[in-house]
Amino acid sequence: MGFIKEFKEFAMKGNVMDMAVGVIIGGAFGKIVTSLVNDVLMPIISLCTGGIDFTNLFVNLSDDTKYATLAAAQEAGASVFAYGSFIQNIIDFIIIAFCIFLMIKGMNKLNRKKEEPEPEAPAGPTQEELLAEIRDLLKTK
Repeated sequence: MGFIKEFKEFAMKGNVMDMAVGVIIGGAFGKIVTSLVNDVLMPIISLCTGGIDFTNLFVNLSDDTKYATLAAAQEAGASVFAYGSFIQNIIDFIIIAFCIFLMIKGMNKLNRKKEEPEPEAPAGPTQEELLAEIRDLLKTK
């Protein structure tokens, strides 16, 4: 019975629940970034590079047959070196890392504003300064 109780305590800790929420939100955020890459950025990059579709860049390793697409080569059973998919994944990673960097930078900026203490009222004279002033007044009288 101790094992189940210990597991329940572990699973219900705040850190585990926060991590679970983070994983779920991360998965949804990943879908958004993937759509941004595939549907918005890659067409622009493809336009700038002369219409190159990175996902269809490959080298046929099995014979000299020319296939129009990677899917056609794979369907024919050809052994291929699909370096275009690797390039696509590198671009995805860079964009996702940049988006996460911007998100964390924004969150840190919001947290800094919360942590900044409110400005204190201007400090008056110290106790020693007041006592010295009283002493000087008494000397003049």
